[in-house]
Amino acid sequence: MKEVARRAGVSPATVSRVLNKTHYIAEETERRVLEVVAQMKYFKNVHARRLATGQSDLFGLVISEIANPFFPELIRGFQSCAWDRGFDVLLCNTEYKPERAKAIMRKLVESDVRGVAIMTSSLPKSMTSELVAAGMGVVFCNLPPPEKLVSTITIDYQRGIAQSIEHIVGLGHRRAAVIAGPEDNWTAVTIKEGLIAGLKNQGLLPFPVISSGYQIGSGASAVGAILSAQEKPTVIFCGSDLIAMGAMSTLEHAGIEVPEDISVIGIDDISFAFLARPPLTTIRVPREHLGAVAFDALDKMLKLKRRKGAEHYIETELVVRESTGPAR
Repeated sequence: MKEVARRAGVSPATVSRVLNKTHYIAEETERRVLEVVAQMKYFKNVHARRLATGQSDLFGLVISEIANPFFPELIRGFQSCAWDRGFDVLLCNTEYKPERAKAIMRKLVESDVRGVAIMTSSLPKSMTSELVAAGMGVVFCNLPPPEKLVSTITIDYQRGIAQSIEHIVGLGHRRAAVIAGPEDNWTAVTIKEGLIAGLKNQGLLPFPVISSGYQIGSGASAVGAILSAQEKPTVIFCGSDLIAMGAMSTLEHAGIEVPEDISVIGIDDISFAFLARPPLTTIRVPREHLGAVAFDALDKMLKLKRRKGAEHYIETELVVRESTGPAR
């Protein structure tokens, strides 16, 4: 680094600031330093830097399942914010397995990350106590209240749920079924309870109400139980877009047309929702924004002297497409 500084005509501290993006540097100076860095094929030694400063450049991000299309945009939002501020991300995937989740918590402590965003609702808060005990900031999704070293992000599902119920009532629907997410997932439970309460308030008694996994196959299986009911619903609310797409596939194979016979509504607005046939009406969760808010929540909390957590909010909204229509 001293040689880079000598050739660029700056101090070693300036080279450090350019590479770590810790201070504003004049554009011309930054360009000159980066040209010398490229010519010399110089790479900073992050391990040496951690030993020298006693601080890691890592933030942790914990998700449920990398194959779930809910997460890529969230990861992009979190990682983009981290990289823009000179940090790296340690991405961990629980795959809904408790033993794997425990190993991840240990790995995060051993890696001495600065903070961790827990973006899976299948992980109990008690499991993360080691992170807080080690002085690491943690941000949870849909798990209040905030406290020291713990911030929360509340996704306002109720807003999108209210819009979706108003939408189907306006289309004349009076019989609704619900296929919710897993019973051990607190976000899934929140959505299910919100749907049931909202439907009851409009005089619609949801039946049946079924819990399933967040997979296409789970939605497909759940529809079988709905179709076997004596009185079939005219609309099915699903706890995720993947569940909804599985439901629509089974309805199609059963000779039931969507939305002419039964309307279907999902949650998340993943990229595949628009490509479904028919395109899926769904409650949009702005996932890239969610990832950015998760990083900002950690960054702001760790800069506070008392490291007091805060609560942040994300709004949802209904996106109307072609999987909902007038009740038959």
